[in-house]
Amino acid sequence: MNLQLRIQPETYSRIEAGQRPGYRADIDGLRALAILPVVFYHAGIPGFAGGFVGVDVFFVISGYLMASLITGEMERGEFSLLRFYERRVRRIFPALFVMIAACSVVAWFALMPKEFIYFANSVRNAVLFISNYRFEREIGYFDIAAETKPLLHTWSLAVEEQFYIVFPLTLMLLGWLAPRRIALVLLVVLAASLAASAWTVYQKPEAAFYLSQYRIWELLLGAMLAFNVVPKASHPLMREALAAAGVVLIAFAVFTYSDATVFPGLTALVPCLGAALVIHGRTSGGPASLLLRAPPMVFVGLVSYSLYLWHWPIVVFTRYFDGPELTIAQGGLVVAASFVAAVISWRFVERPFLGHTGRVPRVFAGAAAVITLASVFAAHVDAERGVPGRLAPQAGQIYNATFDKSRFYEPQCFDFEGKGPSAADIRAGKLCPMGDSDSQPRFLVWGDSHGAAMAPAIDVAARQAGVQGVFAGQAGCPPLPEVELPSRGLSNRCREFNAAVLDLIDARRIPVVFMIAYWPKYFHGSELPNEGIYFDPSVPPPVDDRSAPIVEAMGGVLSNLKARGIQVVLVMDVPEMGRYVPEALARAVMTGGSTDIAPPWPYTEKRQALPRRVLAAKAEKYGAAIVDPLPAFCRDGRCNAADHDGIPLYMDSDHITATVARSLSYLYKPILRELFPLPAAVD
Repeated sequence: MNLQLRIQPETYSRIEAGQRPGYRADIDGLRALAILPVVFYHAGIPGFAGGFVGVDVFFVISGYLMASLITGEMERGEFSLLRFYERRVRRIFPALFVMIAACSVVAWFALMPKEFIYFANSVRNAVLFISNYRFEREIGYFDIAAETKPLLHTWSLAVEEQFYIVFPLTLMLLGWLAPRRIALVLLVVLAASLAASAWTVYQKPEAAFYLSQYRIWELLLGAMLAFNVVPKASHPLMREALAAAGVVLIAFAVFTYSDATVFPGLTALVPCLGAALVIHGRTSGGPASLLLRAPPMVFVGLVSYSLYLWHWPIVVFTRYFDGPELTIAQGGLVVAASFVAAVISWRFVERPFLGHTGRVPRVFAGAAAVITLASVFAAHVDAERGVPGRLAPQAGQIYNATFDKSRFYEPQCFDFEGKGPSAADIRAGKLCPMGDSDSQPRFLVWGDSHGAAMAPAIDVAARQAGVQGVFAGQAGCPPLPEVELPSRGLSNRCREFNAAVLDLIDARRIPVVFMIAYWPKYFHGSELPNEGIYFDPSVPPPVDDRSAPIVEAMGGVLSNLKARGIQVVLVMDVPEMGRYVPEALARAVMTGGSTDIAPPWPYTEKRQALPRRVLAAKAEKYGAAIVDPLPAFCRDGRCNAADHDGIPLYMDSDHITATVARSLSYLYKPILRELFPLPAAVD
């Protein structure tokens, strides 16, 4: 097939082609320049705050090498799609599978069930090379910390593998339909992807970071170099200048970027252009050449794939056992251990599979078998809810509180990410009943997930009072119509939900409304920092006053309901724990650690002060009643995460268990009896 393009003959490195001719040591040096900042950044080595850009350098390298390899074989009439994928399997799968297997062994003994479920699902998605989409979706409501995910780094492998699947097919199609316009079409795609990334990074930063459509331009930037879109620099000084400029751009990004940098988007152009300049420069002399072709750099480049695979799980498990912040000494040990694992993996796993041909069916059969095994493993862990039987009996009993949820969290009652009652269902009254099953609903519980957590308390009290009600809940949505939330999409979703609830109140003439929400989060614009195993109560809680839109919306709805003669009951929030309580207590039992995991009272008092003050003032102004569950959790200057038997009061860091909620029915019984004196109470 004639692609109407001339590619560079000295393009791909030995590690990709499996042969010596055309080997470029400077590309292996560039690989080292990519992987070292990534490892140092993740290990917490000072000075490498922008080390994450090394992944982008890898993308450019991969795009260049793959385009060179594919188009070269196509021009010679030697390209085989089957053989190409077989080489990818040999290159990517063995070391990846060994790393995943090792992580699975550690995870079996170390991770709590919920963490193990996340891990098992990430195993399945990693071997299917769709983990980037999985991790992008996981960021949010009930996610565990990214720092606890040993396979999080496989997102970049997924992006590359998706490129490897689509790119050769695209070249074949373009070579048939428009052989003279291949580079032009790819440039258009590159520009569109870059523009989309630049826009999306401000709208949906997680999507811009993880998803292939916003990263494909980086790989295509490398591919363009293989197509000679940019004229070659023939003079040695010019080539050296290009390579040196590329090294400077990469270093600039590594040493000046940080987690606060808006990334990727246009900022990713700096390291990507740096990588492109190094590749295009093809340096063979001068300072850049001395750096990139230095034997230590070349060797690091050769083991860079295994080093990338192993360093992140080592970081994660080290932090898991020793704490969130690695000391410089610990970071150094992590780097050293990563190199040891990488060299062993490269020597005994990677190299034996490289450079071999033949037995293609066996290669694909082996890969399919491993993928099937990983999928079965994930399904089993899911079905067994994280296999809590791995835990010691006492720890397992404690951990079971994670699953102590009421029916008010089920889809027929609670809307979580679109899985629950629709706005039409709400207006039609198709909601979960509460209390007595007889007669017209006389109260409504309106709230977010904290409302769902507290609902069993009102349900029990209503049954005792002989009163029927309904529950309307949606994740992340305070019961405040027209409130502006940080996310436009969330604001629109909550606005639709809350409008439907108000319509239901009007249509059914419901006289009493309970309003329950995660008030501190909305008033301060943030949950507690580092919730989970890395929570640190010595770090002050977020107490910035971001309550203006919340206060305005609350005043509006309370005024509205009062004007309609509706009695409102404002329910203050329970204290936040910061740690995932069942996991933390189970882990403490297994390791002999302290079970006193609740934040100190001054921490909770400071965090709760603003919302409690505002709710009390609004209740007084609009004649609302107040229910305050805080004294049930905090007394005598301290708060509790567990009862006197050591059983958790929470199913995570801030949602109480259904058992605890039912025990709080005494808080609501007096109000219901006062508001609904007829019929007589039933004890």
